[in-house]
Parts: sequence; structure tokens; C-alpha cells
Amino acid sequence: MKKIILFVSVLLFFFTSIVSAHGPVRQKAEEKITIDAPAEKVWALVKNYGDMSWHPDIFNTTVKGDNTKGAIRVLTLKDGGTITEELKKYDDKKMSYAYKITEMSSSKTITHAGAEEKVPVLPVNDYAASIELADKGGKTEVSWKAGYYRAYMNNNPPEEMNEEAANTAVKAVLETGLINLKKLAEK
Repeated sequence: MKKIILFVSVLLFFFTSIVSAHGPVRQKAEEKITIDAPAEKVWALVKNYGDMSWHPDIFNTTVKGDNTKGAIRVLTLKDGGTITEELKKYDDKKMSYAYKITEMSSSKTITHAGAEEKVPVLPVNDYAASIELADKGGKTEVSWKAGYYRAYMNNNPPEEMNEEAANTAVKAVLETGLINLKKLAEK
């Protein structure tokens, strides 16, 4: 009996060690807002992939290409950081587009587990997102969805690059953008 209890205890120890030592898990975020303006008016503000002037955290946008798959835009943030994104899908009739981040500058360098790590301006990895508008009879529902991993892809991430940091940052980007879009569209 003692051998069975010891065996089960050892198994439980190894199982919990394996479960707690996992890499990053894909995260998802979605923010929606209803805007008291026709969908065509709201779409006119966001449809140009090379123009992010509706987002208050974006200082400048440069673009190579137009509203077609493969277009590249570089967002310069108000704090000076940059994010490079590639357009993956664009549908003017459905009032939607999807894009992914291909490159980012770092906001700072930290020391973690004896190594220097660059913290990206948005603490995520493999980020892809979409914006979609829906006509709601004179009003517009805007949905902004994102999927991503935390910035630190190994086990035991520093707090600047863990899931909580990634989720907080992405939620802030989506919410801030949609709130300002509502303000601009309802003028």
C-alpha cells in the first residue's frame, strides 16, 4: 500500500511539473462598439489601410501599396516606437480588412534570467487582427478582433512580456481606437 501511495505521489509531482511548465498560449481579444452614424460614414474613416489618423496613439502612417493584399504600413506611435503591418485581406463591400504585425521596435531592454531581452512596443508575438463593420439601420457596429501570443516565447516570462501584459496592451489599443473612432464618426 505504501508503495502505491508513493508511486501515485511521484506521478502527481511530475504531472503538475509538466503542466505548469508550458509555453505561451494563443490569446484572443475582441472589442465592439456601436456608433450612432451610418456604416458608410464610419467605413470612410477606417477603410484606407494607409491612414490610421482615427487612432489617437498613432502619430504617423506610411504605406507601400493600396488597399490590396500585401500592402505594408508602418505605424509611428506617439512615443516614437514603430509597428510594421501587412494587409492580409481587404473587402470593401463587407467593410472589413485583416492584417498582421511583421515587425516592431522595442520600447526598452530588460535583463531576465541572465539575458538581455528587448521588450517590443506592443508586448505580443505573431499578432493578427481584423476590423469589421456591420450596418445596424443607421448605426454601425464596429468589431476589432486580434489573436496573438505573449512577447516572450519561452517558459517563465518576465512581467513586461507575459500574457497579462499582452492582454492589457492589446485591449488598450483596441478600446482607445474604437472610442476615438466613435467620437470622430458622431461629429
